[in-house]
Amino acid sequence: MKNIAILTGGDTEERVISLKSGQVVYDHLPKDQYNLYQIDIQGANWTHIGTGTSIDKNDFSLTLEGKKIQFDCVFAALHGSPFEDGKLQGYLEMMGLPYTCCNGYVSALTMSKHNTKMQLASLGIPMAKSQLLYRGQPVAAEELLQMGLPLFVKPNTHGSSFGVSKVKTPEDLLPAIEEAFRFDKEVLVEAFMPGREFSNGVLTVNGKTVVLPITEIIPEDEFFTFAAKYEGRAKEVTPAQLSPELTAQCQQRTAKIYEALGCKGVIRIDYILVGDTFYLLEPNTIPGISPASIVPQQANAYGWDLGTFFSLLIEEALRA
Repeated sequence: MKNIAILTGGDTEERVISLKSGQVVYDHLPKDQYNLYQIDIQGANWTHIGTGTSIDKNDFSLTLEGKKIQFDCVFAALHGSPFEDGKLQGYLEMMGLPYTCCNGYVSALTMSKHNTKMQLASLGIPMAKSQLLYRGQPVAAEELLQMGLPLFVKPNTHGSSFGVSKVKTPEDLLPAIEEAFRFDKEVLVEAFMPGREFSNGVLTVNGKTVVLPITEIIPEDEFFTFAAKYEGRAKEVTPAQLSPELTAQCQQRTAKIYEALGCKGVIRIDYILVGDTFYLLEPNTIPGISPASIVPQQANAYGWDLGTFFSLLIEEALRA
């Protein structure tokens, strides 16, 4: 049987989500097909969950009860740094280890909301107007307000809605920017788009792009906050109630973005539907994978249970 390292944990506020994701992968992957080991990545400490044994970084091996374990594949269940931002992928490639997510370049690119938008701008992907701010530089509030109110202020390279604010008045703008700078050295200020929010998962199976059913997100709060994502404060409808034409537009756009960015594994792309046009919000290259998360809902609607879905990701990584 193949030995699978499930990488989880991480160094950011998303750590708590990663640990839950890692446990879900461990619980659902078929134990008669894989030997599973959860590895907690925290700074320079890489340890096996359960025994606390350290990974040998010289060859990414684990020694348990005198037996050295070499891994066949790494399952990405770590949101945020140092995996979703691409830092770990180069090391894994040097070790000759396949992994279930995007490569280091694509991960680093998509971790930056601003850089992703710049990369996709030439493809005609509809997106909200935005401006990027840098910590320590003057903020031209009047110029930002020309985009209109409300505005969304968000850390540029951070996930799970940490530090995100919806600004409704000019007086709230600078405090919102300060809050976002608590989580990142770059902050994106984005024009508000009135519309319905949707999310669409996509992955590669046997070398072909497979787009999953679409989910509509109906948050109890004013936008898809941390509580809405992880504490049940949102209604999620999968598959979304859309016309065949709108469904096709969204899924075709999802496939186009996935392939244009050179993505691998499963990613989730978030949109706002304004009128009859899907506007890109952002791609998530290591999306949440708890049973209640959006992508697992979509996988189930497609006809896969979680064990099958996770196995497909491993087999595709091994095939590639």
